[in-house]
Amino acid sequence: MATMMGVARGPLTGGHIRVIGASSLGTVFEWYDFYLYGSLAAIIGKQFFGGLNDTTQYLFALLAFAAGFAVRPLGALVFGRLGDKIGRKHTFLITIVIMGASTFLVGTLPSYASIGIAAPSILIFLRFLQGLALGGEYGGAATYVAEHAPHGRRGLYTSFIQTTATLGLFLSLLVIWLCRNSIGKEAYETWGWRIPFLVSFFLLVVSVWIRRQLNESPLFLQMKAEGKTSKAPISESFFSANGKIVLLALLGATAGQAVVWYGGQFYALFFLQKTLSLDPNLADLYIALALVLATGGFIVFGWLSDRIGRKPIVLAGCLLAVLTYFPVFKALTHAVNPALEAAAAKAPVVVMADPARCTTQFDPVGKATFKQSCDVIKSILAKRGVPYSNAASPTGGVASVAIGGTTIPGFEGEALDKQAFAEQSSAFAQRVFETLKTAGYPDKADPAAVDAPMTVLLLTWLVLLVTMVYGPIAAWLVEMFPTRIRYTSMSLPYHIGNGWFGGFLPFIAFAIVAATGDIYSGLWYPVAIAAMTCLVGALFLPETRDTDITQ
Repeated sequence: MATMMGVARGPLTGGHIRVIGASSLGTVFEWYDFYLYGSLAAIIGKQFFGGLNDTTQYLFALLAFAAGFAVRPLGALVFGRLGDKIGRKHTFLITIVIMGASTFLVGTLPSYASIGIAAPSILIFLRFLQGLALGGEYGGAATYVAEHAPHGRRGLYTSFIQTTATLGLFLSLLVIWLCRNSIGKEAYETWGWRIPFLVSFFLLVVSVWIRRQLNESPLFLQMKAEGKTSKAPISESFFSANGKIVLLALLGATAGQAVVWYGGQFYALFFLQKTLSLDPNLADLYIALALVLATGGFIVFGWLSDRIGRKPIVLAGCLLAVLTYFPVFKALTHAVNPALEAAAAKAPVVVMADPARCTTQFDPVGKATFKQSCDVIKSILAKRGVPYSNAASPTGGVASVAIGGTTIPGFEGEALDKQAFAEQSSAFAQRVFETLKTAGYPDKADPAAVDAPMTVLLLTWLVLLVTMVYGPIAAWLVEMFPTRIRYTSMSLPYHIGNGWFGGFLPFIAFAIVAATGDIYSGLWYPVAIAAMTCLVGALFLPETRDTDITQ
């Protein structure tokens, strides 16, 4: 096996520690910036989409969050090409400046109440900048560290990069928790939410200073000295035989890795707060504890992948997610909100309606009023977070809702004027809420009834699955592609997988749950994608741990 300009077999040296530390710290700060938005989606919905109704506010906040993920593949192409042509170091120095600046500006952006439609428009533009920068960041950091690592230790070395996303999430949750509890909930939701975004300016300064101390990748320098850099990285990566490997890497590795990653961290947090109505402070605390307990798994599985291979560990993590997601999330309901579980079992809620008279309640402009009886009932239940099932009723009939043994007929509001519809809706909702309360449905999760140890244990399992699929993925991707097009080739499947398959998970899962009424039905999305990755990866992707990446 060839050695290159200081990249040789051997123990962890001071130079290696500097490379790993500088790359990892900078990436922690970038993920902190990116995760702030996801953690504050509900508040951001109120601040920047104030012209919409409550449900549509949150949907648009999730869509704006997803917009940053949607543009990540473009960032992978733009910055991947630069990284393969001008170098790894300079490229991911640019990405961190874009990321930090756009995040800081979110903290200074006036709300919808102040500048109207310009507020969400600018917000979405800044989200696109964040996604563009992040699309170029990960490939650069992973490639840079891998090209400094000794042969036989790339899994271990790059696993430190893999911890950065979880550490960034942990840091964002910590700053949010400190701000929320130091200034009070009302002040925090009014103006204090801006503080975590403004703090990113100081993180940006530190990150830029750290990365300026780094030298260029030795493999890139030698390749450049020998005149072997690619003149067209995009064409070589995707419009040649290499394109097949890129597609297989997406379907057989990163897609499943992404949904397990976002499912075990983001969707778990969403499930605790939105579905189980757990106090946000407790939800953040339990997730943070799980991250502390399980984050070492990134290093363990990265190290293990140097011994038994990348492929079996990543695919095993996907398979375990397929097998355990439904029982784990059901166990979370039992541990966090047993009253909801008991009420749903004792007094199940069924919406009986003509399916043709039920619409998808997604209002893109926030002006529609859903007045059909089926829509009125589902809107009330969805806002309350009550699980329900659907049953067909005679064609054209008025919908009704059964709560245990009590059936409440709905009403058709299409012929009513605005005031009359509002009054009748309010009266109907009050009757539904009283019946739900009588049936034992809680308004929120009772903190005294939460089984905290079991909750943390279940969340730790979910994060451990994240470490299994994510710990070895950087080394696996780096080893699939040649040096001259490595940055570009590995970045695109990674960011389509994580930006699209993973980034859209909260929105897709939320939409599935809203349509079916089953609080667990959203899990079918990550389970199906993870199962696909198990199959494609097992059949078509090679094991790469003994690959010579100097070529």
